[in-house]
Amino acid sequence: MCRSWANGPLYIRHSDQTLGFEVRRERCNPVNSCHGGWLSAFLDMQMPLIAIREHGLCDRFLLTVSLSLDYLAPAPIGAWVEGSATVLRCTKSLVFIQGLVSSSKVLLMRGSGVYKIAAKSSG
Repeated sequence: MCRSWANGPLYIRHSDQTLGFEVRRERCNPVNSCHGGWLSAFLDMQMPLIAIREHGLCDRFLLTVSLSLDYLAPAPIGAWVEGSATVLRCTKSLVFIQGLVSSSKVLLMRGSGVYKIAAKSSG
């Protein structure tokens, strides 16, 4: 059986660049909780978004160098999930970030990432 995977919709709260989504069946594993791979991809989008906003990297792309994750609790179908992140350090070429994924004040995942600042976009 072929299964179609969907990455959206994702929602953004512009005031603080927080991403969020509702857990839908197509994002779930066979035990009806949000698939760990999707949560990983979600946090891997949230963390660079914060760095881009806080460090004026709007014309740059951040490439994932390292991503370390701890899965702490499942997210059932229908749960609203949000991400948050904090930049720990930003150098000329690398950004070090930690992030959290939660639902209804329950911590689902924590992670840390190192991102390489890519060259400026050519337009």
